[in-house]
Amino acid sequence: MVLRVGVIGVGWGQLVHVPAFRAVEEFEVVALCGRRQSSVEKAGGRLGIEDFTTDWEAFVKRPDLDVISISAPVGMHRAMLLAALAAGKHVLCEKPLSMDGKEGWEMVQAAEGSGLVTGVCFENRFNPQRLALWDFIAAGGLGTPYFASVLRTAPYWHPSRPEQSEWMYLQEEGGGYLNGMASHELDYLQTILGRAVAVAADVRTVVKERPREDGSVLQVDADDTSSLILRLESGALATVSTSVVGLHANSAGFELLGSDNTVRAELDANGEPVFFHGGAGDVGVVPLEIPARPLRSGVEWPAGKVSSASRHAMAVMLEEWLPAFEGKPSRVPTVRDGWRTQRLIDAARESSGGGGWIDLPESGT
Repeated sequence: MVLRVGVIGVGWGQLVHVPAFRAVEEFEVVALCGRRQSSVEKAGGRLGIEDFTTDWEAFVKRPDLDVISISAPVGMHRAMLLAALAAGKHVLCEKPLSMDGKEGWEMVQAAEGSGLVTGVCFENRFNPQRLALWDFIAAGGLGTPYFASVLRTAPYWHPSRPEQSEWMYLQEEGGGYLNGMASHELDYLQTILGRAVAVAADVRTVVKERPREDGSVLQVDADDTSSLILRLESGALATVSTSVVGLHANSAGFELLGSDNTVRAELDANGEPVFFHGGAGDVGVVPLEIPARPLRSGVEWPAGKVSSASRHAMAVMLEEWLPAFEGKPSRVPTVRDGWRTQRLIDAARESSGGGGWIDLPESGT
């Protein structure tokens, strides 16, 4: 089985999606689609792909493509996914899935009613440390979960830092770090401890203006700081706090408390979290055993680069996606998983606006 893949988006798409697909022998990337001719042409030259276009509507209908991988701006995800499914294509969509939960629910209905294979790129689930912890908890290692705490900080939006892409500062374009950094954490917690059933939150834009190089000022309304309290269906309580306005900030705090074990993360020399755990009979905590997970193709990328870690995690995810094409179970995040996280982000914003605790029913209606 070789599945022919068309990738839409030549930013993250060329940096991560194409290399990850190429590392799994059952996929073949044959074509690219981008918004600007100059960008997609340059990406094609860099990747050695001569088949490229800017017409995504025609692209998703091509009879020679089996899979459409969407890495376009989030505001285009809904239209692209729905069109690709209507054309009979399997679809992998970048996170965040959608602009909001309402869009996401429409995408869930379409995906689940299509009979096609779909997934969402929460590839961080398949980072070696996180994959090992997922397996550890699934095997009962934590016992009954009591409490989870996640803290992520970074300096990206401190006024002393250079400007990021402008869309990231605008909520109407899918910007902000709930959709970015925090969404991975929200997905992961719901994966290992069960879905969130209610949330209360404070979501803020601390740095409200960004000066542009031309002297004008960008008004920022996307979040740079947030703190969420989650009630999970497992009975556990969880907090997820994120801020990207800290000078020299670089934290990845993570702690799980359960009846049989405590798990916590410490940063290694490369700034990557390493998990430790300890049970009732242990003197202290010890490193969580991390089984090797080389790719079947033997492909490796240079260690220490964010792009390398993301490529490897996504390639592992793609290997785990393959059984779905034979009608078998897969652990790859579903469109419903993507909707759950997006709906949770919507509810966090509603709570922060004065809504208090917001319930999260398992329905978009």
